[in-house]
Amino acid sequence: MTERKSFQTHLRQAATGILERVPEQLKREIYVLALNIWRIDADNRRPYVDIGYNTESQYEEQMRRDSDHREARWNYAFWILEGFDRLGNVPEDRTGGPLYEEEVRNLGIWYDGEFDLGRTLEDDGLRAKSGLLELHFHDAVVGLARHLHESGTIERIFGRPLPVVVFDMDCPGWEEEATKAANPVELIEDFLA
Repeated sequence: MTERKSFQTHLRQAATGILERVPEQLKREIYVLALNIWRIDADNRRPYVDIGYNTESQYEEQMRRDSDHREARWNYAFWILEGFDRLGNVPEDRTGGPLYEEEVRNLGIWYDGEFDLGRTLEDDGLRAKSGLLELHFHDAVVGLARHLHESGTIERIFGRPLPVVVFDMDCPGWEEEATKAANPVELIEDFLA
C-alpha cells in the first residue's frame, strides 16, 4: 500500500518541477529565488505561494532608473512580480488544494463558511483559527525553502547556491525572520545588510 502524499511533499515536488522548467539561459541570470505568499481574497484558508525569482537584467534595468542599488537588488517592489506558478489552495494547483485542506482539517484549524474579514476579526475562535492557518502555511513555505537548500535542489538546477527570500505582503517585516530561517546565513548576508 502506498502512503498518501502530504501537502509538504507536494510543495517540494511541485516547486522542484517549476524550477527545473526555468529556461537554461535564464538560470544563469537569476541571483535570488522568491517565495511570495498570497491569499485569495485575504482568506487564510486560501493561501498560495508564487515560486519566483529576480534576474541581473531586472536589477540593471532598475539601476538605470536611478534606483538605490541595495533597494533595487533586495527590495521585492523592484523585482519581477508577475508570471510565476502558484502552489497551494488555489484552483491552478489541483493536487495541492485538496491536500492542504485535508491537512488543516486534520489539524483542527479549518473552518467552514463564507469568508468575511469583519466576522473573522470579531469572532475570537475564527480569528484564532485564521492565525493558525497563516502560521501553518508560513511554516510550510519556510520548510520548502530549507528543503530546496538541504536537498541540493537549488545547486543542482542552477549550478550554484542561491538565496531564497520569503515574503508575505500581509505580514510586513516578517520577510527578514522568514528569510533567515529559510537559508544558510552566508547566502543572505547581502540581503540582511
